[in-house]
Amino acid sequence: MPVWLELQIFGFRALWSPYYLIFILAMSALYFYITGPKRKQGEERPTIGQQIMFYAGMLLLYIVKGSPVDLLSHIMFTAHMTQMALYYLLFPILIIKGIPVWIWHKVFAAPVVSSILKVMTKPLVSLIVFNGFFSIYHMPVFFDYAKSNEMAHTLITTFILLTAFFMWWSVFSPIKEMDRLSPILKIGFIFANGVLITPACGLIIFAGTPLYETYTQSGAWLQAMSLCVPGDVLAGISSSLSGPEYFTPMPLVEDQQLGGIIMKITQEIIFGVIIAQIFFSWFNRERDTIDPLPAHAQTES
Repeated sequence: MPVWLELQIFGFRALWSPYYLIFILAMSALYFYITGPKRKQGEERPTIGQQIMFYAGMLLLYIVKGSPVDLLSHIMFTAHMTQMALYYLLFPILIIKGIPVWIWHKVFAAPVVSSILKVMTKPLVSLIVFNGFFSIYHMPVFFDYAKSNEMAHTLITTFILLTAFFMWWSVFSPIKEMDRLSPILKIGFIFANGVLITPACGLIIFAGTPLYETYTQSGAWLQAMSLCVPGDVLAGISSSLSGPEYFTPMPLVEDQQLGGIIMKITQEIIFGVIIAQIFFSWFNRERDTIDPLPAHAQTES
């Protein structure tokens, strides 16, 4: 039976997270209101490109955290790593680029918050903090704990998302005075991110045995499933479920290794596209600033 049909046993709420969809729609409506009817004189309306970026970010957020992808991430490690790659490496970029700069000025001017943000968005700090916490989160003892406790899972994943925003701010800051890195340093910064995230992916890819109890022990797995499946539904079907292997014929080790590979490949694609964008933008800008030959020199040649 296809995995999609087997997932139907968890019900509509677990598959499509209607409450999370309401949250996404509310955030989109708030963006429209703040940048539209509530916008004051002197505050520029977001461009079409910015609006596309923001709403695409909201759509991506629902796909990775509200659609069946989220449920599947508790069943297959491959889906989990796909979710992480899009959630931490792509979603923040869309939101940073989608929100008008005058809103970011207000965020960074807020009391108390501004001091924290100015420290956490320093390139070296954001680089170490994001990659450090991402790697720690995927250590088995921390990963299994986070998957067993809803509050811990929410706090940990949200904090890592914030560090991802801090990290990408060093590359895409719309506030000119905070855009500290030259194009070549931005390329080096992204390259350093790729290097620092590699050990965590390598640990997962080259492990010869399953690392996480969440995907290997039925009790731990059911506890993890309770994070996204209503309690009454899970109680009614738990006796008939042995574990993730019920939904996929892929061996646990292969699923784990494939998850690490997908994370690394997705990261390389996203980083590669951004590096190319920065390089060609820099190259074109430098080319345009080169003084043309004087007219008489062109004639003599």
